[in-house]
Amino acid sequence: MKQIRYIFKLTLAFISRFKGIILASIGLGFLFFIFLRFVSPLILAKNVQKIGLTGRYLVDKLPQNVVGYVSNGLTEINAEGNAIPALAESWGEADDGKTWTFHLADNKVWQDGKAVTATTINYNFEDVAIERPDEMTLVFKLDSPFAPFPTVVSRAVFKKGLLGTGEWKVTKLSLAGSFVEKLIIQNKNGDKKIVKFYPTEERTKLAFKLGQVDEIWDLIDKEPFGSWTLVNVEEQTNYGRYVAVFFNTQGNTLADKALRQALSYAIDKDSLGWERALGPLSPLSWAYNPQIKPYDYDPERAKDLIENEVEVRLITTPVLLSTAEKIANFWREVGVTTSVQVTSSLPEDYDAFLAIYDIPVDPDQYALWHSTQTATNISRYTSPRIDKLLEDGRLELNTEKRREIYLDFQRFLLEDAPAAFLYHPASYTISRK
Repeated sequence: MKQIRYIFKLTLAFISRFKGIILASIGLGFLFFIFLRFVSPLILAKNVQKIGLTGRYLVDKLPQNVVGYVSNGLTEINAEGNAIPALAESWGEADDGKTWTFHLADNKVWQDGKAVTATTINYNFEDVAIERPDEMTLVFKLDSPFAPFPTVVSRAVFKKGLLGTGEWKVTKLSLAGSFVEKLIIQNKNGDKKIVKFYPTEERTKLAFKLGQVDEIWDLIDKEPFGSWTLVNVEEQTNYGRYVAVFFNTQGNTLADKALRQALSYAIDKDSLGWERALGPLSPLSWAYNPQIKPYDYDPERAKDLIENEVEVRLITTPVLLSTAEKIANFWREVGVTTSVQVTSSLPEDYDAFLAIYDIPVDPDQYALWHSTQTATNISRYTSPRIDKLLEDGRLELNTEKRREIYLDFQRFLLEDAPAAFLYHPASYTISRK
């Protein structure tokens, strides 16, 4: 007992003597607990972005604003539409453009740490044979010459498991049938981007309203978020995209070039907002022609070109309905009876189709305007002169001569007016403050 009392008194004396230090230690310990429990997770938490995108994409057709984080192609495309080095450091052509040889850079690695070599590049193009004479060289043998081929191999490459060459790695992929529903990518710091894909802009906007995503990329219509005080709205003109009215040149109504020109003159394009699109190429393109027929607003000229009573059915998608109504009013003002119909896809029978079109990175627009391309030639446009220019543009390897071909292509296309080019739309990024 004496020993216990002695220890007790000794303890009390110790506490009395060092009570300040003891209380301070307890206080610091409590604060340290609070820091570990509540504060440090906030400080140490990795950045997680929940992003919504509109579109239905296959795994190998993901949009560049996503796949660019994960991997690279042999080339990449600059703002002017030129191919510049990426995984390949140089390339050249032979056999009049039927053979393309690419030399790989020696400092590129996959996300598993292994070197990028010719045997690990897995492109698969129709009617193209690939040879690998050594580990750093790829030779593509084409059936026919194709001048834009260096832009084709800007498509990102992957190893099994979606391993790429970029700073961000795919950690999860969810599919809805054949289409990507959700993609999670992560960098070395542990930061994550959770990208969710929705079939329509309305579904993407609803996901933002419900808190399923905190950002929306590449939104075409910013409403209703433009007036929301707790939302950031960033606007950027998308020069890689245009809004146009495509005329059915094989239909009974708009087969007449003069009438198509009249409908183009009748639209006050500057009143639609955004930056005017004069023609089918981006104004940033190395082959852009600024001297083409502008079809400035001229309702009197439009009336002069209209000889008979005309009825036009204008088809469009929900996101462009308000623009379609404005265009219909312009046409009515020059005496054209116009109705507007909303659809989710282009019907077989139509007069005019108001749509958004993503401009190819290369000036080659064979798919959209060549008469043989019945599946993608929206205007059903036929012109031997345009066909020849598009064919020559694919064959010509000299850049300056090729540019001259596409300058003529734009000039003659605008004269025929198979479409009324309106504007380059804005691309909006929506995020919470």
